[in-house]
Amino acid sequence: MRSFLCLLLLFGSQFVNAQEVIKLYDGVPPGSENATWSEATSTKNMFNTEVVYNVKEPTITAYLPEKHLNTGTAIIVAPGGAFHTLSINNEGVDVAKWLNSKGIAAFVLKYRVAPSFTDDPVKELMPKMANFDALDKENEPYVRLATADGLKAVEYVRKHAEEMEINPDKIGFMGFSAGGTLTMSVVYNGTEKDRPNFVAPIYAYEPAVIGSKIPVEKTPIFVCVAGDDQLKMMPMSISIYKKWFDAGQPAELHIYEKGGHGFGMREQKLPVDSWYDRFGDWLRDQGLRDKIRPSKYEKQFGEAEVEKGERMAAERLRRNFGGMDRYKEANAKLNGEAQKVVFLGNSITEGWYRQDEDFFKRNQFVGRGISGQTSSQLLVRFRQDVVDLHPEKVIIHIGTNDVAENTGPYDEDFTIGNIESMIDIAEQNGIQVLIASVLPATKFEWRLALGDRSAEIVKLNERLKSLAKERVLKYIDYHSAMKNESNGLSPELAADGVHPTAEGFKIMEKLVLEALK
Repeated sequence: MRSFLCLLLLFGSQFVNAQEVIKLYDGVPPGSENATWSEATSTKNMFNTEVVYNVKEPTITAYLPEKHLNTGTAIIVAPGGAFHTLSINNEGVDVAKWLNSKGIAAFVLKYRVAPSFTDDPVKELMPKMANFDALDKENEPYVRLATADGLKAVEYVRKHAEEMEINPDKIGFMGFSAGGTLTMSVVYNGTEKDRPNFVAPIYAYEPAVIGSKIPVEKTPIFVCVAGDDQLKMMPMSISIYKKWFDAGQPAELHIYEKGGHGFGMREQKLPVDSWYDRFGDWLRDQGLRDKIRPSKYEKQFGEAEVEKGERMAAERLRRNFGGMDRYKEANAKLNGEAQKVVFLGNSITEGWYRQDEDFFKRNQFVGRGISGQTSSQLLVRFRQDVVDLHPEKVIIHIGTNDVAENTGPYDEDFTIGNIESMIDIAEQNGIQVLIASVLPATKFEWRLALGDRSAEIVKLNERLKSLAKERVLKYIDYHSAMKNESNGLSPELAADGVHPTAEGFKIMEKLVLEALK
């Protein structure tokens, strides 16, 4: 985890690191002057999950998304626990991590709860659950303290929004069970400085909610509950939804037949397990998942379409890892006639043929590139797309997508091993091999999380050059001829920094023809 100081320097102002704990009050929080208990954690209890209890100093723990994913949206997450405990993981930390994966900053709120007098707060609580009227009366002062904590959390995040790259108009509040009670209390009592812009009460307990004034400002709500909730929260969720709907506010309600109370992020092998995906869809529909720094493809096609494309690509990999059907028909049309040179590669090779088909035809070259492929996929189809075409020579140009981790974590030895295996197969079949260097690149628009990978490409090319020398093969050094001062490709040679333009391909064509002499 990066240190507080590193982020302080990065943003040039006071800021908190991911998972940095932030106190909401300076000194003793108002209302806790006489609290003598100490915060503690219980891991062995009837809830079968870690709970925090005896909270008297409220905090928020910041979970910030990776920079390339950041949407500028933030959500304060309030775990449940009947205002006696906080289900800190299932309804807190695990939720925050999921939100981070969607580019949303999350702040897990530890709000003040009623004191427990043993080291088993759940055992203390359970008998009280038999009489909700009495429990509500006991909890009432702590619901008010918790509401103050929730409002303070919204105020803090909004006040420090710019420092954390958060849009102050995209701050939400969500909570589970008692945390849902708190969610509604916060939105009903908030003012301009501390009212959330959207809310998500998940199996909320409504009778203990403080207030009832629905904001005039647009405040979308997402409500979710299970029909078999043991604590009868389903009618309460319908009530909350109907009030919001009747007030003309954007409202969405999801009721799952099964799931029980407290499902949170648990996996039960039930449809309710995917409730948070529906929440993610809702967030997108509300315009809360648009990235601050979308990739080239996300700008061009839209983030939802890119996600859809990624799912489709994953399914294609599962069904046809090597892409064996891509050139099946084209190979058959060659009627078994020997070819001069096969160009084997990825989208760079595929795009090359599409952009300058005449170069291939007049030189009796055959292009066999498939977008997105790695060295292991080329090895799978090497016999079909190279050996069976009986070429004199093959140019193996692969590695970009290995480094980009298209089919798994990058392992340089694995990539080199795949290429060596292709060389072995080619030589066993009397095919002369030429090895091409990986083109320069500093980043991959489809894998921005990897950052600058130019050093890995340089190192891989050194290995490829040594391999060519060891096996007495020609090495085509595209990299040296095309790199800029950053070991990348300049826009005139590759608009997206990876796929060559016509000018880029002209340089490559010259190098290929020289190598084939």
